[in-house]
Amino acid sequence: MNKNLAKPELLLPAGTFQRLKIALAYGADAVYVGMPSMSLRATVGLSQEELAEGARLMHAAGKRIYVALNLFSKNADIDKLPEIAARLRAVAPDGVIVSDPAIFMFLREHAPEIPLHISTQANVSSWATVEFWQKLGASLCVLSRETSFEEICEIRRRIPEMKLEMFIHGAMCMSYSGRCLLSAFMTGRSANQGKCAQSCRWNYKVYLEEEKRPGELITVEEDSRGTYFMNSRDLCLLPELPKILGAGIASLKIEGRNKSDYYVAQTARVYRAAIDAWFENPESWDAAPYMRELEMLQNRTYTRGFFEGMPGAESQNYESTVSVGNAQNVGMVVENSPFTQNSPFTQNSGNRDDFVHLEIRNKISVGDEIDFLIPGQFKALSIKIDSLFDGFSGQAVEALSAGRAGQTAMFPRNLFPQDVPVLTMARKQVPAA
Repeated sequence: MNKNLAKPELLLPAGTFQRLKIALAYGADAVYVGMPSMSLRATVGLSQEELAEGARLMHAAGKRIYVALNLFSKNADIDKLPEIAARLRAVAPDGVIVSDPAIFMFLREHAPEIPLHISTQANVSSWATVEFWQKLGASLCVLSRETSFEEICEIRRRIPEMKLEMFIHGAMCMSYSGRCLLSAFMTGRSANQGKCAQSCRWNYKVYLEEEKRPGELITVEEDSRGTYFMNSRDLCLLPELPKILGAGIASLKIEGRNKSDYYVAQTARVYRAAIDAWFENPESWDAAPYMRELEMLQNRTYTRGFFEGMPGAESQNYESTVSVGNAQNVGMVVENSPFTQNSPFTQNSGNRDDFVHLEIRNKISVGDEIDFLIPGQFKALSIKIDSLFDGFSGQAVEALSAGRAGQTAMFPRNLFPQDVPVLTMARKQVPAA
């Protein structure tokens, strides 16, 4: 290994302010966020106050925050740009992610101190395109998912001054770097305006008529539910990390601003641990323990996408759009007290410090074995639940579900041999589908 090789930035999605805090807690070097009206995730985003506080938190920790402004603009969007530029300057993010040349040039003129990153939506997949954006003043290019690793390495050799970012994990879609018209055509919701309906994931029954056989309709059908000819598997390049980490890529990006709190925590902790372990001892690095953890996420089964070039049929799931996963998120710790050795517990003391409080996402029962994913600790803390208390009533119960908003489960503090900080995710394992 090159001893002078720089560790790449691990970049996590933060669709909400809470996910920003989760990503930070679980080891992200940077997060990317959006403004609801001007990014390609129109249903999620941070308010101006959250954006300012998020930037403060990230910078106080020595980390970075990027703002996605990567939609394709319409005339009405241009009128918003002066206000948006002023808001960005007030926050001072470490970069703005853009795809539209007009937005790029506007920000260069009106917010020149903010670095500009070229979005994957700009379809950057050649060294010449990277050089083009470099000459215009971009500081980083997010390469398209369609760029093979061999091509990425050539771009790196030819344009060594430009920072490169590549996707290493997350959803893939049947499009060219997200430029899809299917949702707009079928539902009136434009993917390029941040409102994708994911029409490619729907079930279809399709009939083909070959030109030389008029009237002979061929059914394209996998089962009684339809076919899934546009249903890509999820990208996962963790097994390829040794190659990627040795290539000098500046930033490794995880997709998913619409994904759950658990997804952000789990991808951050796994890739953080895997990257750090490789840099510590590349000769003994093994992908297996990290892949076992990624199988604990809901996923559409994994593919390496375009990493080795144009993918074949193996990158598509032709049988089902149902996600698989070996674990179920049961909640997140929202309140606790610092751990002390032999801490006492009195069932009816009324002292909240006697409990770890978990906001529930799925049903928990006495007898369940729960994995607590402690930030900064790769090995999960497994606890068998032998007593459980309702966060509303304080009464002992046999089971709790997430039926009411804010429902918490309280666990006696002395069940835990160590501190379980706020934002710790909890899961229970389930049989593989």
